[in-house]
Amino acid sequence: MARCWFMICLAFYIFLRIDFTMKINTSHPMSKPGKPDGEAGFSLLELMVVVVIMSILALVVMPRIIDRPDQARVARVQSDLAVLSGAVKLYKLDNFRYPSTEQGLLALREAPTIAPVPQNYASNGYIDRLPQDPWGNSYQYLQPGIHGEFDIFTLGADGVSGGDGVDADIGSWSE
Repeated sequence: MARCWFMICLAFYIFLRIDFTMKINTSHPMSKPGKPDGEAGFSLLELMVVVVIMSILALVVMPRIIDRPDQARVARVQSDLAVLSGAVKLYKLDNFRYPSTEQGLLALREAPTIAPVPQNYASNGYIDRLPQDPWGNSYQYLQPGIHGEFDIFTLGADGVSGGDGVDADIGSWSE
């Protein structure tokens, strides 16, 4: 990281170089004050050095930035799963049972009409809206679950069971 800052500072210095030394020119007594004689601007070599440094920085930084959206989507899934799991547990506290698989997560937003109909359903429901996973799919719900009393999960980016990386299933069991 220190190397990156050094290269950034070096590039910044070369790019915005200011020559504070005053040059006295005796060969042109009528030269206008305020305009330095000699070289003005950057040489081709200086510009090439800056371009090379910027390219190296891009090669180092870009892979780290590109991977961030996938990490953010997984973090959002984990946050959604925590909220949904909490709402399912509140449902059980009021109604002494979890919503059935047939009732699904919709039972958290509106009172179920499919048996078993809850007797002590909260008047405003247990969640304001049902979130979708970051890939636009609905979260899946199983009760009883394979990994616990209930499972809430997403099938990942590909929408198919299984997979690796961003295509992997993410569920309440992996919180």
